[in-house]
Amino acid sequence: MKSFFHVKTVDQVLALVQEFHPLNAEDAPLAEACGRTLAESLVAREMVPEFDRSSMDGYAVRARDTFGTSEGLPGLFEVAGEVAMGTVPDLVVGPGQAARIWTGGMLPKGADAVVMLEYARGVDDHLVELCRPAAPFDHVVRRGEDVRPGQEMLPAGRRLRPQDVGLLAALGYSQVRVTRRPAAAILSTGDEVAPVDQVPGPGRVRDVNAYTLSALVEAAGGRAVRLGLIRDDREALLTHIQAGLDQADVVVLSGGSSVGVRDLTIDAFESIPGVEILVHGVAVSPGKPLIVARKGNQSLWGLPGHIVSALITGDLFLRPLLARLLGRETERRRPI
Repeated sequence: MKSFFHVKTVDQVLALVQEFHPLNAEDAPLAEACGRTLAESLVAREMVPEFDRSSMDGYAVRARDTFGTSEGLPGLFEVAGEVAMGTVPDLVVGPGQAARIWTGGMLPKGADAVVMLEYARGVDDHLVELCRPAAPFDHVVRRGEDVRPGQEMLPAGRRLRPQDVGLLAALGYSQVRVTRRPAAAILSTGDEVAPVDQVPGPGRVRDVNAYTLSALVEAAGGRAVRLGLIRDDREALLTHIQAGLDQADVVVLSGGSSVGVRDLTIDAFESIPGVEILVHGVAVSPGKPLIVARKGNQSLWGLPGHIVSALITGDLFLRPLLARLLGRETERRRPI
C-alpha cells in the first residue's frame, strides 16, 4: 500500500526552489534581447547625449538676451542661420542673434537656451521676434545629462523591457550577456486525456494542461518543449521522463501525482538513478498532490492533473523556479 503525503508548507517548497542554481550565461544579439535576463550588470561606456542638444523646435539663443521679452514687448533677433540635423554647427550665436534649430539638433556655440517655435514670429528672412524669455539651458538636454561613463545602467538579473533595449542601443551595445533560457519539458499523463484536436469520448477530457503550462513557462522567460501525451504506462512514462532530462532543465508532468494505484509519477521519479524526492504533498488547496524531485541542478515536477490545480501549483512554485534559474529575484504573489 502506498504511503500518504508528507505535506510541506508553501514556504518550505519555495525554500527548496532557492537551492537550485542559476543557469550559465550566453551572448544574445540586441535585437533578440527583449524579455531575456541580464547575466551581468551593464555600465555606460560613454555620455548620452554626447553634445548639448535641443529638445524642441525653435531658436537657439543666448538666454540673457531674451530677458524681459513678452507677447506685448517681443525681442527682435537677427537670424544667424540654421542648424542642420546630424551636423556640427559652423555658426556662432552672438549678442542679439538666434539660430533656427530642430529637436535633437546640436546647440551652436554661443547659445545656451532654446525658445520654442510657438513663441517666435518671423519678420523676414533675416529677423525673428521672440516673445518668451528663456532661462539658461531651457529646452536643452545637456551633454551627459542622461548617462555618464561608469554609471551602472541595468543590474544583473534584470528582465529586459523594450525601453531597456532602447537604452542599450543608445549606449552602443550590439549584443548583451544574458542567462540561458531554462528549457522545460511538458508531459501530460492519463488514459482519460485526449489530444486537443480530437472530440473526447465519454469520460475523457482534452489535454488543456500541456498548453497552459507551456504558456506559463514561456511567460516566465523559459522555453517550453512539449513532449506529448502519455497513457498510464510505467515504461512509457520512464522513457518520456528520460527524454525530458536529456534535453531540458525542468521536466513537468501533469496527472498521476496523487497516491492512487494509477498514479505512477512518484514511482517513476524514484526509479531514475540520481533522483531525490524533495516534496510529495504541499499544504495548498487545490494542488495538494504536488511532487518535486531533483537530479543535480535539474528538477522534476509532478503536478496534479486537475486543470486549476496544475495551473495554481505551476504559478506558485514552477514560476519561481524558472526565475531562480534565470538569476532573477523572485516575488511571492497570489495565484493567478
